[in-house]
Amino acid sequence: MAVPKRMRRVLVSTTVVLGALLAGCAQFPDEHTRPWGDPPSLEPQAGPQPSFETEEPPPQSDTPPQQPAEPVGCQDPDPAVVATCLDPVGAIAVLPDGTAALVGERATGRVLRVERGAEPVELARIPVDASSGGGLTGLALSPTYHEDELFYAYVTTGSDNRVVRVAAGDRPKPVLTGIPKGPRGNSGALLDDGQGALLVATGNAGDPGSAADPQSLAGKLLRIDGFGAPAQGNPDPRSPVVVSGLTDPGGLCGTPGLGTYWVTDRLGGQDALFRLELGEPLGAPSWTWSDRPGVAGCAADPTTVVVALRDAAALYTLTPAPDGTVVGQPAKVMEKTYGRFSAATLAPDGLIWLGTSNKDGGAPVSSDDRVLRLEPPTGGTAGKD
Repeated sequence: MAVPKRMRRVLVSTTVVLGALLAGCAQFPDEHTRPWGDPPSLEPQAGPQPSFETEEPPPQSDTPPQQPAEPVGCQDPDPAVVATCLDPVGAIAVLPDGTAALVGERATGRVLRVERGAEPVELARIPVDASSGGGLTGLALSPTYHEDELFYAYVTTGSDNRVVRVAAGDRPKPVLTGIPKGPRGNSGALLDDGQGALLVATGNAGDPGSAADPQSLAGKLLRIDGFGAPAQGNPDPRSPVVVSGLTDPGGLCGTPGLGTYWVTDRLGGQDALFRLELGEPLGAPSWTWSDRPGVAGCAADPTTVVVALRDAAALYTLTPAPDGTVVGQPAKVMEKTYGRFSAATLAPDGLIWLGTSNKDGGAPVSSDDRVLRLEPPTGGTAGKD
């Protein structure tokens, strides 16, 4: 059927208008075409970078994105890696500027200063007995480190567990000796309490009775001054003991400015995270793991506690409430990304430092064991045991 001339003019005009509208709406930027789930950066994030859009999107490639390069010998291209080819890490203490740290090797007793882009520098080599879970398991800076550059270490010797004070290049000086040593329960941890005192978590040396004995230094949280004496302000001025009942502590962390402290502990039948109230009984765990993933070091700020898992080769993040309970669903993250995590601490700039122990029962790569510096992890899921 023939279309009248007037109607043909209307159809042509409508087609032209729709074509112009569609042409104007068809220019989409290609910023959303990246696949979801790209790995987050492990470095502090820079500010936004300028971007320039072109009228035509770049051609699509059939080549899959390249995977991160594998380490070659001690050279590790991972931007989170600070130091490589260490012995299994027992403890880390971050220096005040946040760009370098002291790292203690559990079995060798070496203490190294590490910084990205520089060779590790050995500051001390402390004689240790690494059997039965002992060795060098705790490090803390002197409260006046910016003046004296002293640091403290928790170590196992042939006869006891003890706290020593170290100046770079000098022999370690005993500060607190006679902490019982046993067939197990020899690990310990240190933390500057932010008020000029040193917190010391000690194992029970395989004897739960010692942990309950107020006269024993085993299985306790101690608060001492720089010379090993009970710190000023302790509940009992004559005793360094501020909490009793620990078993085999793996890490000690907290936010000293708020007086909040946490300890990870391996109880035998389960692993646990406790919130510590100085001068109060240990109380019930804030969280437990019945599968015993090997809780090790921890790092904490006012809103999050990150626990390093040695045997499970992952990190566990928890959100605490003011009363010490855990809010919401904790998260298991970075599983098998770097292997066995053995040490963790929070730096002044908010980044987290981690140490690994893959040469001690793991599956080491050529650059293990390593020290890492990265943004606190988020994401993942995990259920309560």
